[in-house]
Amino acid sequence: MDDSKVVGGKVKKPGKRGRKPAKIDLKAKLERSRQSARECRARKKLRYQYLEELVSSRERAICALREELEMYKQWCMAMDQGKIPSEIKALLTGEEQGKAQQNSTKLAKAAKTEANSSSPCKYPACD
Repeated sequence: MDDSKVVGGKVKKPGKRGRKPAKIDLKAKLERSRQSARECRARKKLRYQYLEELVSSRERAICALREELEMYKQWCMAMDQGKIPSEIKALLTGEEQGKAQQNSTKLAKAAKTEANSSSPCKYPACD
């Protein structure tokens, strides 16, 4: 016995339910796929650029902190020898507190340029 049904004069076969796939132009589909891949690569490139810039800025921050730590170590060694650095004297006496901060900033910048010439930091961002 045949499983086909006659409905409204048309013969319907089982197993052919649902929406039929639309006739999509293969060239258009391929072009859409290529365009999507191009956009994906561009997004990936931007993401990697952003991450590289982020890493670079963090490395620079690390180098600046290392230089600041080195400056504090030098201050401590000087105090251990009985010498009090002028920056610390200014901080302790409270005189020109704003200038002391500016001086320490200037010293940090000077130390940074000095450190860059000798390159004690192992990170390439410090160079």
